[in-house]
Amino acid sequence: MTDHVTATYRVNGEERTVAHPAHHTLLEVLREACGLTGTKHGCELGECGACTVLVDGEPQLSCLVLAREVDGASVDTVEGLEGAELHPLQATFADLGAAQCGYCTPGILMVAKALLDRKAAPTRAEVTEALSGNLCRCTGYIKILEAVEWAGALCRGEHEARPADASLYGVCEGRPHV
Repeated sequence: MTDHVTATYRVNGEERTVAHPAHHTLLEVLREACGLTGTKHGCELGECGACTVLVDGEPQLSCLVLAREVDGASVDTVEGLEGAELHPLQATFADLGAAQCGYCTPGILMVAKALLDRKAAPTRAEVTEALSGNLCRCTGYIKILEAVEWAGALCRGEHEARPADASLYGVCEGRPHV
């Protein structure tokens, strides 16, 4: 019989007490026990970044973390970005076409959120470095980098800071419209 543990997590701001097998990863607990399937199951080796979530505000590869090791922690998933309106990262990704198949997008969004939470105006090099652990097989990364930079500008209140070609993607008056 498999040993089970009971752990309490603050998931997207909501306290959850979950019983799960002791050997389950955070990815498994989030997807199976919490029903949060936005966090993607990718390589299980920590190489693709699709499973990235924030644990106490820091990006973590949930496929490599035993869930019991983060008992008591705050865990934020891509579902936590949802609100009455899209988070600026979600809006800029949509408007710029930065997400194509979308499989890698939740992990990229979470890493980008952690970066923007730490640094309001990261340089292109800092965005590139932050996202270096997230693989995307569909894009050339340029739109992803532009979307993160633009989201940072929107978070700073710089609505006029949209990329030069953003008008091609449904943006009007500097505000994302999705």
